[in-house]
Amino acid sequence: MASEKINMPQLGESVTEGTISTWLVSVGDKVNKYDPIAEVLTDKVNAEVPSSFTGVIKELVADEGETIAVGDLMCYIETEGGASEDTSERDAEPKEESINEKEVSADQSMKKRYSPAVLRMAQENDIDLSEVNGTGRGGRITRKDIEKVIKTGEMPKPASSEETAAPKAAGSVSSASKQAPVKQQETQAGDIEIPVTGVRKIIAENMVRSKQEIPHAWMTVEADVTDLVSYRNQVKNEFKQKEGFSLTFFAFFVKAVAQGLKEFPQLNSTWAGDKIIQRKDINLSIAVAKDQELYVPVIKHADEKSIKGIARDIYELAMKARSGKLTADDMRGGTFTVNNTGSFGSIHSMGVINHPQAAILQVESIVKRPVIINDMFAARDMVNLSLSLDHRILDGLVCGQFLARVKELLENTNQDNTNVY
Repeated sequence: MASEKINMPQLGESVTEGTISTWLVSVGDKVNKYDPIAEVLTDKVNAEVPSSFTGVIKELVADEGETIAVGDLMCYIETEGGASEDTSERDAEPKEESINEKEVSADQSMKKRYSPAVLRMAQENDIDLSEVNGTGRGGRITRKDIEKVIKTGEMPKPASSEETAAPKAAGSVSSASKQAPVKQQETQAGDIEIPVTGVRKIIAENMVRSKQEIPHAWMTVEADVTDLVSYRNQVKNEFKQKEGFSLTFFAFFVKAVAQGLKEFPQLNSTWAGDKIIQRKDINLSIAVAKDQELYVPVIKHADEKSIKGIARDIYELAMKARSGKLTADDMRGGTFTVNNTGSFGSIHSMGVINHPQAAILQVESIVKRPVIINDMFAARDMVNLSLSLDHRILDGLVCGQFLARVKELLENTNQDNTNVY
């Protein structure tokens, strides 16, 4: 028998890590090559990881809820065949993990990175994680560490006031280690520590990168969509009965944006360091929320689709996102982002650009407002269109022209000149 490693695979472009949401196998299970062994969550997609070998699962190295880098070890599988170098490597690893306590405590870089499973078990059993010695890499606390504490009944107590008193002489190693628990007191009783992992971690990294690299500028126009609202309300019930999905206002906005980008392709661009790449295909990214997670699937070739076709894509992509069935292809190739912030009741916002795209358009809430028409007040359905732009690629003139065109298209959407099919 030979012991083989199964590592975290590359699950998409620019994906550097994944979170194991669910193990689909247990130790001792027989699996065939290409059988799914785990469900993994990345910033791009939820995916099943297939087995690279036929054999018996010997050890699950990573915990559910743990985030590991592409290429890192997930589990061991025992396959038919002679001894291999992997066996000796594996035999060596437990020895490294069982080094004396002084060496274990030396690297504590991962100690405060708790997986959701560890955090839940600690909260349910009133365990102070700051007092648990982690046996994982970098001092990380594993489920086995928590299970051991629960089994032995040796519940760690919070550090006493003597232990957190004034530090020893400056420069001593023990002095630095004594100061560490003091920082944890920033969390007060009743506070909840939420580990930043998976999609939330990637969102944070992408937003920081976007704001650091892209010089943002903003522009907003107001559009009168009274006729659009009236037309959509007239046909929405018949459309739903006939097609099986809803005709949303958002589909009309996406269609208008796609047409605007066709006429002003400068906004359908990407910054590439020493050049600007103006994209031929108009692939519109749309933001879809699932609990506390945000996905940005893509409507491919939006300019070639009818309002009905766009409405179907919006519906199907949203359903896939909320059921965890988005594929890498669903998330790939976006050239411009349209964000339906109006669904939250927002009337004005400044979006962060979806790096490395050139712009993002926030479609705000449609609100009835008093508007002056022919020197008289009238109640009209108004909407704000808020554009965030990369000022390295775009200037106010072309962005103003683009917004004016989108505004014109929306204000001329009505039963006389618009066909959803």
